[in-house]
Amino acid sequence: MKVQADHPIIDGDGHVVEVDADVRAYLPERYRRIPDNREYPLFPMEPWSFGVGDRHKQDVPTAEEWLSFLDEAGIAATVLYPSNGLTHGLIRHPQVAIDVARAYNDWLYDRFTRRSPRLIGVALLPIQDVNAAAEELRRCVRDLGFVAGMVPSVMSPLQGLGQRQFDPLYATVRELDTVLAIHGGGIGTLGFAEPLQSYREVRSLKHAMGQMLQITSMISGGVYDRFPDLRVAYLEAGCGWVLYMMDVLDDQFAKKGAEDLKKRPSEYIQGDNIYFSCEIEERLLPAFIDQLGAHKLLWPSDYPHERPREAFFGDLPEFFARSDVSAEARRLILSENPQRLYRLSLPALAAR
Repeated sequence: MKVQADHPIIDGDGHVVEVDADVRAYLPERYRRIPDNREYPLFPMEPWSFGVGDRHKQDVPTAEEWLSFLDEAGIAATVLYPSNGLTHGLIRHPQVAIDVARAYNDWLYDRFTRRSPRLIGVALLPIQDVNAAAEELRRCVRDLGFVAGMVPSVMSPLQGLGQRQFDPLYATVRELDTVLAIHGGGIGTLGFAEPLQSYREVRSLKHAMGQMLQITSMISGGVYDRFPDLRVAYLEAGCGWVLYMMDVLDDQFAKKGAEDLKKRPSEYIQGDNIYFSCEIEERLLPAFIDQLGAHKLLWPSDYPHERPREAFFGDLPEFFARSDVSAEARRLILSENPQRLYRLSLPALAAR
């Protein structure tokens, strides 16, 4: 059932499913014609082999199927992130990472974003080579019309994004007036999963752990002092963890010393340049809105992950039925915030 809204609804974080055989066609010739060699996966597999034995992993929507989903759900447009590519940061060979990222971005443009303005692209960035990541972001924004660049929250070797070596990428994000999305997805070198025994345990923690690590590193490393208007979105972990981090970072930085920073950690988090995704069922959503404001949140459909297609159609009605989230907050989360963050211009979609 579609909801009745007086504004266009924007999915701030949907997903494509990049099949190796399709993306491989966009790689340089040397990857496609290796005599006497079999094909290997383009993106690293997690040690837990997520998806191999899980239900609801069968959907691989084409552009046409994505548009059909948008129509059925009453969504004006979606901003598309990768699926398998969320482990791209685990590739250790820098040139392979560069070539695979470029192939993915060309595939995303050719198979999705050029086919409809309702399918909006985000560049996969090869964080293994920061200068190459900056150049790929520039290419994708200027030549392909993408609205953001994405790096995974976990990489190998595991690094904090607050290190100054990443400054050329941040400078390019600002130069292009675009967005850097830190997206959860992989476990990789995060050791917290070692004692866990099931996917449900790992899935409950993996996204938030990576985001906690990176927002701590970026604040402590002075990223938001050096680049105070850098637009960053921390995606896939909901928003409840943010309230905890505001308290613990303020407390620990005060006790351990933070004279090198211009503000308290919570003040950076409260800045209008930092956004988070939220889940429609989160109990802490009203508390987040009360403390930080609804203007910092995006709604992610997360389609087609984890569930059968028909299950997604109940999400928006459930969100509209919440009595503890105001109509104005919903408008911001579903429409105004993603348009402002991604610099979207949707006059035609607003008239739908």
